[in-house]
Amino acid sequence: MRVAEEMNSARVFPSDLESFVIEAMRRYGLRDEDAQLSARILVMTDSWGVHTHGTRQLRPLLKNFPLGRLKADATAEVIREGVAWALMDGHHAVPFVTAYSAMQLAIQKARTAGIGYVSVIHTSHFGAAGYYATLAAEQKMIGMAMCNADPQMTIPGARGKVLGTNPIAYAIPGGHNRPIFLDIATSAVAANKIIRAKLLGQPIPEGWLTDSEGRPTTDPGGFPESGALMPMAAHKGYGFALLVEVLAGVMSGAALTKEQPSWVTGVAGNPPGPANQGQTFIAIDAGMMLSADGFQERIEWLADYIHESPKASGSERIYLPGEMEWERRDRALVEGMILPPDVVDSLMGLAQDVGIETLPFVALTENGK
Repeated sequence: MRVAEEMNSARVFPSDLESFVIEAMRRYGLRDEDAQLSARILVMTDSWGVHTHGTRQLRPLLKNFPLGRLKADATAEVIREGVAWALMDGHHAVPFVTAYSAMQLAIQKARTAGIGYVSVIHTSHFGAAGYYATLAAEQKMIGMAMCNADPQMTIPGARGKVLGTNPIAYAIPGGHNRPIFLDIATSAVAANKIIRAKLLGQPIPEGWLTDSEGRPTTDPGGFPESGALMPMAAHKGYGFALLVEVLAGVMSGAALTKEQPSWVTGVAGNPPGPANQGQTFIAIDAGMMLSADGFQERIEWLADYIHESPKASGSERIYLPGEMEWERRDRALVEGMILPPDVVDSLMGLAQDVGIETLPFVALTENGK
């Protein structure tokens, strides 16, 4: 399909999308191994149905390389460490690769000490935190991943942006189930949902946004220039966002709150220089406290208990966190996956940026086929 064609939603197979992403990253000068790992992470995220943090993010992130905000030839390194912890300097290398390396190091340390805690500085947007948490679960460990970010979210009693959306994720080996995992921002909603409503001229639900005076609003017209996202569950989301700011930002030495530049280029009022996000990755070898078999038996009992709980009227099934995402991925590998219009538009723009003339998409008709 030619890049110039008008697109809405489109169907694509994960392997074809990976090939496209790898080629686009190569044309930005990235090493083959870095491009391949990054493509796997981003496409995995899309196949889960988490399109806000999949390949849609690639185009704006790659624009950081020609500006020197990210460096294609850089490699992260450990600058301080102990038996159960380490601090890495990302050196503004490819952030997906840095995050992957940090979680692998946390897993390695957990095998020795029972827990591994690895933080990273001088890095940028790493996509979905949940991907890195599942790496630990695949090794029969509990995994956690989190990062601080530039302020987009207000807090109770404040006016304007105070904290980042500061995502946090966990993953747990599921025994005879797939890994259980949860990946959430601490804001009530992702910023792109508000921006999409703004472009469409549509109001937003209550509880998503405040205006320039700190009052709740259903009008997205002023965002992101003014106003701020609201935290999820009021003070609860604020509390979790602050915890992430401490564990990922304060503990690592990364930039904090208003000192944190956005990873998106060209943002008005953005502090100068590259992003300096703090990211933290934790792996816990629960088998050291119980036993590997004992831990899995207890997790399986808990999962069965949840699955078999009495169902509400009209409910056919109770899901564990992450089950819907794994099932979407299984379908995507067989049937392909549906990319929403904003993802398609972003990838088409990326193709034009780097001179790729064809895309592996099949446009959907009005009836979705």
